[in-house]
Amino acid sequence: MAKCKKKNTPKKLSYISVPSQIINPISSSSLQTLLDCPKKSSRNNNVFFFINGFPTRHSKLLYFFTLFLLSFLGILMYVPFSPYPCAITLPNVSISSGYHLKSELGVISSNGYASKSELEGFSSENGREEAEEEETGESEFWKQPDGLGYRPCLGFSKEFRTESEKIVKEKRKYLMVVVAGGLNQQRNQIVDAVVIARILGAALVVPILQVNVIWGDESEFGEIFDLEHFKRVLGDEVRVVSALPSTHLMTRPVEGKPPLHVTPTWIRSRYLKRLNREGVLLLRGLDSRLSKDLPPDLQKLRCKVAFHALRFAKPVEEIGNKIAERMRSNGPYIALHLRMEKDVWVRTGCLPGLRPQYDEIIYNERIQHPELLTARSNMTYHQRKLAGLCPLNAVEVSRLLKALGASKSARIYWAGGKPLGGEEALLPIIKEFPHFYNKEDLALPGELEPFRNKASLMAAIDYMVSDKSDVFMPSHGGNMGHALQGHRAYAGHKKYITPNKRQMLPFFMNSSLSETEFNRIIKELHRDSLGQPELRTSKAQRDVTKYPVPECMCNDSHAPSFI
Repeated sequence: MAKCKKKNTPKKLSYISVPSQIINPISSSSLQTLLDCPKKSSRNNNVFFFINGFPTRHSKLLYFFTLFLLSFLGILMYVPFSPYPCAITLPNVSISSGYHLKSELGVISSNGYASKSELEGFSSENGREEAEEEETGESEFWKQPDGLGYRPCLGFSKEFRTESEKIVKEKRKYLMVVVAGGLNQQRNQIVDAVVIARILGAALVVPILQVNVIWGDESEFGEIFDLEHFKRVLGDEVRVVSALPSTHLMTRPVEGKPPLHVTPTWIRSRYLKRLNREGVLLLRGLDSRLSKDLPPDLQKLRCKVAFHALRFAKPVEEIGNKIAERMRSNGPYIALHLRMEKDVWVRTGCLPGLRPQYDEIIYNERIQHPELLTARSNMTYHQRKLAGLCPLNAVEVSRLLKALGASKSARIYWAGGKPLGGEEALLPIIKEFPHFYNKEDLALPGELEPFRNKASLMAAIDYMVSDKSDVFMPSHGGNMGHALQGHRAYAGHKKYITPNKRQMLPFFMNSSLSETEFNRIIKELHRDSLGQPELRTSKAQRDVTKYPVPECMCNDSHAPSFI
């Protein structure tokens, strides 16, 4: 092929606006060749000069210009143009880990992690477009369950209200309680403490929160919960005082620890006589001590404490609302409670599904502390897994969400402690759902400092953001999951996914299933596990604060209600 000869004279550049439809069919190399190396015309072929009907050399430029102009006008008439003349469709390109894409959000690294600058621009136009796509929905993932018209319904009986008038004036008998465990264990015990005070007709001293040996949190009741709100809401049923009056300070309290699932009759027969004599009763270890099957008025009281009286303290409410608003700024979001901490794997007798070194850590810890394993110690890990007794790991969580219809653009808030394996344990979820955040990601610099080293307060923030989510799913049971199940039911049956672990895990291990068939099976298994109203039929086992229908909610418009 002949080479182009370059002239020493500088090139003069000129530009003509040509539609992209003309340029696209021409490859870049061919176009460059035409620009750099125009074909030479033979001297004998220099025709098309017109004088008196015959071609002349001097009209060459005029002819070509006329021909080009007519061609261009013809193209304008017949070629459809985009309303966005500068829009160009780029081919798919792969970006190595060293490159970054810049968008209206700022710089977004190709590995899918978000930076602080991204979060400050969380409300970008691109994000809003994604949120609109989710809301219109190609799937029904964001659709809320049918609440069947159930609403809060806490009308106490006339007899209960009459009795209340005498009880709230009581100044001789006082109940003191020490509650232990994490935040949600403490919440359960505080609910029971109020009910026990009512059963005994005693005033309740603000519960003492025992320092948890695992979390090491020394927060007091008033730091976690709004104390004045607690007193005010319960003022018609139980009198709550901040401390023992001076008349009782020197009293030697009666101490007790009830057995599991005691009834109101047992409590009165065991403690009432001594309480009348001594004036003060001190109870410890109330976790699951009070029966789940109580008279209707006491069940309503439990709901009133759990869903109305136990409001978080103002500083916790403020930061929780801010983080929830940041998650919601681009539309609906999912909240996950991930139970992947080291102590959870040890206690459940399960393995995290990471590298062998992590399995060995759990195995050794369990040998050194066999007392930590909770029940069914005769079962192997695989038996526990197939029985649905193990937390879901990150791979299983992401597969379940995808099968249920969550798209890659779904925004996820994850609650829980640091998982065993750190970031490595979360990578399977991040890969499938890159919009994956926790409170540390969403908080501005310094916002979480007042809550550092206070596990209960940090858990309270997680609780608030999770409760405000459009969809909530726990990777395992537990007190937080149970509390949120009841809270979301009481708020109108907001969507709550209960993983059907025992039935779905065999399909997770079946590699012969196509993705379409797998998704169909998983959706069918969870058709009735999305937070629909569920009656508290098995009263001995089901807590009314987890299943508030029918004692605390009704769908009869004529029934008395509490707001």
